[in-house]
Amino acid sequence: MAQTGLMIFLLISLLLLDQTISQASKFKARKHSKRRVKDDLKTQIDKLWREVNALKEIQALQSVCLRGTKAHKKCYLMSEGTKHFHEANEDCIAKGGTLAIPRNNEETNILRDYSRKSAPGAAELWLGVTDMAHEGRFVDVNGMALLYSNWDRAQPNGGKRENCVFLSQAAQGKWVDEVCRTAKRYVCEFLIP
Repeated sequence: MAQTGLMIFLLISLLLLDQTISQASKFKARKHSKRRVKDDLKTQIDKLWREVNALKEIQALQSVCLRGTKAHKKCYLMSEGTKHFHEANEDCIAKGGTLAIPRNNEETNILRDYSRKSAPGAAELWLGVTDMAHEGRFVDVNGMALLYSNWDRAQPNGGKRENCVFLSQAAQGKWVDEVCRTAKRYVCEFLIP
């Protein structure tokens, strides 16, 4: 009888232990499932914020394109006044672009014509081209090597003194190197995604 009672006691204990373990597993699974749902929601919210920010950037870019001109996958916006090269570059960056960098004759002509219309008195415009890092090796303001250039006769000729480049209206859009501390009008360039 004592043995039967002990067996019943052990059997009930095992059943209770199994029930406790089963409920703990279900609780952990529910807790893990809630954490997974929470993580999924956080991921979705992050994705939505990225999309909202991308839409804001597109809207801002459209506003720039409306005030400036659009060509191919770029928008150009003429500056309101003159600045030194570095200030002009910083201004374009602050607006979400760079100083204009013509990559071919067509872009040079578009810049030349746009600047004639939007700033008829501006004879010279800063471009996003410089040889500040390595004398004689001109690169764009992003540090990328130039695959296109449009130098005027006898240019570049400034040596270590003239490290920045402007587009000359008098020379039909040809490039000239210049002292970077000279104040000039400039055009900001914005890439259209």
